[in-house]
Amino acid sequence: MMVAEQRLRSVNFWSGVAVLFLTIVGVLVGIYQLNQVLTDERQVPLAKLSVQGELQYTSSEAVRQALTTEPMGSFFTANVNELRRRVEQLPWVQKVSIRKVWPNKLSVYVTEHQPVAIWNGDRLINQHSQVFRANLEQVDAVLPQLFGPEDAVGETWSEFSRVQQMLEVNGFQVRALRLTERFAVNIVLEKGIEIKLGREATLERIKRFIDLFPVIQEHEKSKNNEIDTVDLRYDTGAAVAWRKAKSES
Repeated sequence: MMVAEQRLRSVNFWSGVAVLFLTIVGVLVGIYQLNQVLTDERQVPLAKLSVQGELQYTSSEAVRQALTTEPMGSFFTANVNELRRRVEQLPWVQKVSIRKVWPNKLSVYVTEHQPVAIWNGDRLINQHSQVFRANLEQVDAVLPQLFGPEDAVGETWSEFSRVQQMLEVNGFQVRALRLTERFAVNIVLEKGIEIKLGREATLERIKRFIDLFPVIQEHEKSKNNEIDTVDLRYDTGAAVAWRKAKSES
């Protein structure tokens, strides 16, 4: 009797072990199969792509191509940070927001650089004083030319904004501004007049130019000359250089 009971207990024990083992194996197989499905682009693909944003220089097609140059992964495995990086490589793209929308959609919102000036002849400055490289020929607007040290973009744009604001009120437009390594300021007006402002009291010197301009203009007319340069790097007054007026054909 005792032997039979021991055998029965042994059979029950090993049966339980076998059932537990098979259960664990079944769970592991199920997890593996589920993982295979979730990571398989064919099973859970990112089938839809929505591109949004006020796009002027970047096409939706260019965004799509940037995203799909390499496999994107499935809905569950797609790396949003990596996908964002791909789109941010496009020249006009400033910022990208990407999110997954269940069950199979990728929503992309693109913010473009808004060019406000040309920087050192071959790049652009955006509305946040950030320098970026893009095709200058795509810009329809006439942008001011800014020149300055590479580590002084913000200072150059700030100086331009201050000077332009004061001159614009008085009917002048700044076509170009140069900030030297010593932070001296030279500007060129729309009419080709160069104004040397130096390093200090630039706004006071701009005001002096505005006050003196009618007098300078009268001399320009009487002598049949054109204003070339106005040097305001003095405590008072200004030095004016002239060029011969172009003869009318």
